[in-house]
Amino acid sequence: MLPNPHASPKLVTPAMIVTLMFLATVPLWIERIGLYPYLGVEILIWSIYALGFNLLLGYTGLPSFGHGAFFGVGAYAFGLTQFNISTNLWICIVAAIVGSMIVGAVVSLFISHRRGIYYAFMTIAFGQVFWFIAVKAHKITGGEDGLLKIARMPADIGVARFDLSSNTSFYYFVLACFAVMIVALWRLVNSPFGRTLQAIKQNETRATFVGYDVWRFKVAVFTLSAAISGFAGGLFAMAQTSAFPDVMSLHHSGYIVMMTLIGGGLVSFWGPVVGAAAYLLTRDIVGAYTTAWMFWFGMFFVLIVLFKPEGIAGIAIDLKAWWARRRGAAPVVDPVKETGG
Repeated sequence: MLPNPHASPKLVTPAMIVTLMFLATVPLWIERIGLYPYLGVEILIWSIYALGFNLLLGYTGLPSFGHGAFFGVGAYAFGLTQFNISTNLWICIVAAIVGSMIVGAVVSLFISHRRGIYYAFMTIAFGQVFWFIAVKAHKITGGEDGLLKIARMPADIGVARFDLSSNTSFYYFVLACFAVMIVALWRLVNSPFGRTLQAIKQNETRATFVGYDVWRFKVAVFTLSAAISGFAGGLFAMAQTSAFPDVMSLHHSGYIVMMTLIGGGLVSFWGPVVGAAAYLLTRDIVGAYTTAWMFWFGMFFVLIVLFKPEGIAGIAIDLKAWWARRRGAAPVVDPVKETGG
């Protein structure tokens, strides 16, 4: 019997459970292998950022090379709200999400009529505009010095109050955010909305001819992706207790593209998470031996693009298919659903 394409996906998949259980143990052993708990915090935050970015690149086929702007807007919105409006954690997080969502919506209105190289270059242009504003609006953003002394406020859920000042407690808070995000995004990409995005990726013109309002879908997914990036930016401001314009720069926007592609975001739901972990682990492990770690990561990126554009997740899918053939099982047909479930 053929699978029903309209059937609702599972709310929580075995891959999610295994991944979250593994991540929950990280603070117990990460220092024993010579790393540090803050690295786990960074990997989770950048994974959320990369998953949001992959809604555009991996699922809709829209290249955005200025996405650092929304990550930065989220960080600044979080800090400015804390300094000027409220010291409540949830209000600051909502400000980060809403601030980046509004900025993303405005940008998307201008660029969603374009596609291909014009779409990509317009994202770069807007990204540079916001980076320039962050650097020059010294009275608001602190200029190149950024916003300093952003506090890690406690998480008050009514019946309990959690202190997030230590890296371990903050790690579990970010892990909870990550868990909510992967469940929500998994449902989204397997919903009719997500399948329409994939249809736009395959052929935008054909999607228009069959009746979809492609422009509205492009605006919606760009706005949503910007909001998730801003959410990650707010968490990053908490992690670093500061917000700097550097995260809005062109090269930082390039990092998220590299993470998504090298991890396999084009073929797997989990690819951006794999890519974020690969990038940050390379930075810390290879960077401990040489300052030229970015050179080696760049060479690895080139080799991946040349010989395995599906990234690390693509290699894993091939190995899984090879193992299935050895055992005489049916080959893997849908790599995205296979790796997600």
